[in-house]
This record gives sequence, structure tokens and C-alpha cells, in this order.
Amino acid sequence: MKLTFLGAAREVTGSSYLVEADGVRFLVDCGMFQGGREAREKNRRPFGFDPAGLDFVILTHAHIDHSGLLPRLVAEGYRGPVHATRATCDLLAVMLPDSAHIQEKEAEYARLDRFGEPARRGAAEGETARDTAPLYTVAEARAALGRLNGVDYDLEIAPHPAVRCAFRDAGHILGSAIVELWVDEGAKRRKLVFSGDLGQPARPLLHDPTPIPDADYLVVESTYGNRDHKTMKATEDELVEAINDTLERKGGNVVVPAFAVGRTQDMLYLFAELSRQGRIPKLTVFVDSPMATAATEITLKHMALLDAETQRLMGRHGGAAHFRKLGFIEDVEESKALDRIKGGAVIISASGMCEAGRVKFHLRANLGRRESSVLITGFQAAGTFGRRLVDGAKQVRLLGEDITVRADIYTLGGLSAHADRSALLAWLGHFTNKPRRVFVVHGEEEVATGFAAMLATQFGWDAIAPTNGRSVVLD
Repeated sequence: MKLTFLGAAREVTGSSYLVEADGVRFLVDCGMFQGGREAREKNRRPFGFDPAGLDFVILTHAHIDHSGLLPRLVAEGYRGPVHATRATCDLLAVMLPDSAHIQEKEAEYARLDRFGEPARRGAAEGETARDTAPLYTVAEARAALGRLNGVDYDLEIAPHPAVRCAFRDAGHILGSAIVELWVDEGAKRRKLVFSGDLGQPARPLLHDPTPIPDADYLVVESTYGNRDHKTMKATEDELVEAINDTLERKGGNVVVPAFAVGRTQDMLYLFAELSRQGRIPKLTVFVDSPMATAATEITLKHMALLDAETQRLMGRHGGAAHFRKLGFIEDVEESKALDRIKGGAVIISASGMCEAGRVKFHLRANLGRRESSVLITGFQAAGTFGRRLVDGAKQVRLLGEDITVRADIYTLGGLSAHADRSALLAWLGHFTNKPRRVFVVHGEEEVATGFAAMLATQFGWDAIAPTNGRSVVLD
């Protein structure tokens, strides 16, 4: 039995793990790398295995860094099922075509020069037709959706005669799962647990991550394995300050780069709750992301997966009564019109790391304005535009323009959908039996290696942070 780390090893994106045993081969996650040229190159490299030789794929959740290479996998020959929770399947029906649309548009843009004419590139720059082709197309994304098989939480399935599997609520985003796998090889049975991305307990919308009592081999994320988040109270206080200072005192706009799935719905909940409490005025909020609009509708469809407090506040109408105006923008011209608004608007738009989507245009319109603010509400991977803002860049280049950053940048760390160090350790503390080995993934190199060392010290576990491409025998 063998486990190979194909991504998210000493980095935060590209989650994908190949499990091989006698007579069975399968993937857990098939994620896209994110964050600049190096990530784009990784997304185009060979998989390192024959997609047609896989028996099945398991997805922990819908985020593109865990699911985004599925269309390419199918396009290159995979014909088996992709098992995921029902909510994850619903989200992927929106997210994968949207990702493909971005790939097509960016490929089109790459083929043009700054005057909008076909660029004269080629052998001199070492460029090939493959470099300027989209990573995958909308048609290929739709073909991948045909592979999905929705599964309920806590229902044990047998995706192969030698494998049993169950999805447990991870509390990260709607439909996110911790995956328990029991894999047989001859007379030997081993239990593998993949944490996926774990949510922060006691946060709005979702339930806390499900405790897991045991595993022979554990693959655990470490995104925030080196620090704790701000408390929710401190986060709400900072959010109140940002909103009131920007809208009431300075008269500008608030731009919120937000993941369409999870973070957008978190922000709508918080704006509604803080307005209900009287801490902020009723806001004029525009959700400018067709995918976020669809994800919000899917969230309301799966209301039973939300916590009781959220169900009470959001109700059947998504909490609209707590807003001055709540608009969901679909049309491109309507989106452009938002950039002519000089003050009083809160604009929530994807992508969350500011790497793609409509948020780039809203940032271009507002970053240079002292009266406006940007709320960073989630993790920003190394190399992303959002990370440069968090790191205090004073000059940025965006959509072909050089911009002096004058807007206030707020980083609301307490809103992260990822468990912080204390929450990770608390979740791991539920293991009653010592795993044979623990593999720490989904964290930048220093964080992942440090968290592995912490597990060795605190729990006495054999824990390592593997590198990409490494294979480990599971004896």
C-alpha cells in the first residue's frame, strides 16, 4: 500500500493524493495550484500517473484548490466516478464551469498584446500553442460534472470491493468533509483519514468539525498551524470600525475580495447580524459574482447543514430585511457601473485571493482612493495579488495599470474558514489511539514542518511534512 503526495505538500494549494494498494488506485482530491506563473506551470505538468487507470476519485470539498483539475483529469482519460457530498456536487456544478470560463478568458487575453491585437509570440519566447491554450474548457468542465456521485454525510459507501469510505462534516465550507477510508490489501486492513480543510469551531454558518477517534495513517492540513486567529469579538470590532470609518466618516466604498463559496455567505451573515445589533447601519451591499450568487442559493437550499443560529437569522429570505439594499449582480455592464459609485457601497466580489474575476476591476477603481477600504477576509497564498496587499505593498500593477495603494487595507483574520493552531490541536486531541504516522500537508513549508514538529513533541506522534512527489509505503 502506497501514498503519493501530488500537491499541497509544503504549500497551500494543489491538494491531491494518490493511494495505491493491491488491485486498487484512487485519488483523494484533484486540486488546482494557485499563485502566479509557477502555479500555472504546475497545473500543466503531467499528472505522473495514467488517469484512465484510476478506479475512483474522492473529493473533500468544492474549493478549486481541491477540485480544480478534475476537468483536465477527465479530458485526459479518467472515466470513473467522483464521490463527494451532495452539497459539494451542487457547488461544483457552478464552480468548475466558472473556473473553465476563467481559463478560457485568460488564454484569450494571453494571446493579445496590450493594444488588443494578436500578439506576435512564438519560438523566440519559448512559447508553444499549449502555453496559450486554456487549461481546460467549459465543455470539459461540464463533462467532468457527469462523473459526480453525491453522498450523504455519515453514510458508509464501498467505492471499490477493497475500500469503504465515509464523509464527516469538516465545518470548513458547505459540504466540506473529513474522509475516513478503510483499505484492504490481502488480509491487511488500514484506516486512512484525510482531514481535508478543517473549519474553525464556534463560527457562524456551519457546524464544528466532527471529531475522529482513530486512524492508522492521518493526512492533516496545517494552513494556520503556526498561529491562532483573532477572537470573533475582536474580528467583529474591527469589521465595525472598517465599515463605520469608511462609509460614515470618509464616505468611500468597501471592497471585499471573498471566496464565492463560504466567505461571501459568512460576510452576508455578519453584516446582517451586526446591523440587527445596531452596531452598523443597514448597508447597501452588492454581491458581484455570478458564482457567489449561485453559491448563496445553494447554501439556502442546504439550510439543514447550517447551524441553528444561522437558520434563525437568515431565514427563508437570506436576511434581506437587515440590509438597506442587497443586490446580486449578474450583468457585466451592471458590474462595470459599480466602479462609478464613489461612496456608500460594500462590494463583495471574487476571487478571494484577488487573482481573477470581477474583484480585480473593483480594486483598480478603489485602491488608489484614500476614502475607500479593502477588507481581506481569508488566507492569501504566497505569490497572489491579495498576499501583496496584506504584506503592505504601496505600488501594485493591476490590469495593466500601475496603482499607488492609498486605500486602507484591513485583514480580518478571525473570519478564516480554516482551523487555527489551537483548533487543529483540539481536533487532533480527540484521537484516542496513536496513528502509525501523520502527514502534515496544506501549509507553507515553514508552517507545515513546524506543525509536524509540534505534533511530535506534544503528542509523541511520528509526524512529517512530505514534499511534493514523495511516495510513502503504508505498511
